[in-house]
Amino acid sequence: MRAQDQQFFERRQDFPILGRKVHGKPLAYLDNAATTQKPRAVIDTISRYYESENANIHRGVYLLSQEATAAYESARERIARFINAAESREIIFTRGTTESINLVASSWGRTGLKTGDEIIVTAMEHHSNIVPWQLIAEQTGAKLRVIPIDDRGQLLMDQYEKLLSDRTRIVSVVQLSNSLGTINDVKTIAAMAHKRGAVVLADGAQWVAHFPSDVRDWDVDFYAFSSHKIFGPTGIGVLYGKARLLNAMPPYQGGGDMISSVTFEKTTYNDLPHKFEAGTPHISGAIGLGAAIDYVQGVGLAAMHDHEQKLLDYAQNRLAEIPGVRLVGTAAHKASVISFVLKDIHPHDIGAVLDAEGVAIRTGHHCCQPVMDRFQIPATARASLAFYNTMQDVDALIEGVRKTVKLFA
Repeated sequence: MRAQDQQFFERRQDFPILGRKVHGKPLAYLDNAATTQKPRAVIDTISRYYESENANIHRGVYLLSQEATAAYESARERIARFINAAESREIIFTRGTTESINLVASSWGRTGLKTGDEIIVTAMEHHSNIVPWQLIAEQTGAKLRVIPIDDRGQLLMDQYEKLLSDRTRIVSVVQLSNSLGTINDVKTIAAMAHKRGAVVLADGAQWVAHFPSDVRDWDVDFYAFSSHKIFGPTGIGVLYGKARLLNAMPPYQGGGDMISSVTFEKTTYNDLPHKFEAGTPHISGAIGLGAAIDYVQGVGLAAMHDHEQKLLDYAQNRLAEIPGVRLVGTAAHKASVISFVLKDIHPHDIGAVLDAEGVAIRTGHHCCQPVMDRFQIPATARASLAFYNTMQDVDALIEGVRKTVKLFA
């Protein structure tokens, strides 16, 4: 075993759940695109908060409240550095990527869109980056336009260029597809959109746990991701937005902490980021996300990606050897996700057989029904990787698929 492989094998000890058995078999957890497992460092940070620091934030003059506030805002600052935001007030805490996109669609869309304007998305989007734009389009009279993809699951950039026009107001694009593994060049996509005066939102939910993030280098106007995809707790996520845009947007929700003053005649709103964080937030979640980012930076994203890419290449090559397997999503630039179908075997049956072998994968349309329609299939089986996965996990997947073929022959 190479030194790097040994390092990541030892890192598995940081994740308590990876030591358990499923149906009497060692757990091979390969559903990381749905949610990642949590290291002891994150679990302990959340426990410590509830055991010794729990209080509401931004309101109390007493010590516990001051400590909780400091921990919460420290997490915001660490996240800003992690994605290279210009300042921490550009970081808005949400419930996750879905709410972040809904916030932009609702708040920016109410003032930024009118009849005849156009919204551009891609054909590989998650439903959370389709439905919010359909809703706001219905309310404003804007139209939704879609960048098509080729048979390998890659964007047709020449078609994107043709879709762009003076009517384009926003381009909202996934950075790493959860159903295909395709990596989209958001920097180029943003530059092309900005030439037309449009703003750009990038969905980084799948990206952040695998690659370094730099919102200023990409020059995206909004960026969304979820804590639970990057080894942090569920129910918390991030919306980054350029301060000038966030300042111009109306609040998404009303309530406590998002106001400066309230009378029955008029309410004035708080400064960024608090204008968009109504009510008591998910304090422990934000603190846990800060701990997850510290953990990832301690491991090193570059080394993590190198290890995952080796696993991805190995898994795809082994799967391609199995009669009847068809890989769905073979882009030249892809990462972490392996979607496939088996001839005449429903993906749910594949998943059930694999589960009996201790292998956890996802089956279904992955909240990407237009992708399934594009490839004329109802669903896929999807294995998705994280740095704590091993060759043994992949071998268990391969053997489980071979067993499925034999069972249904």
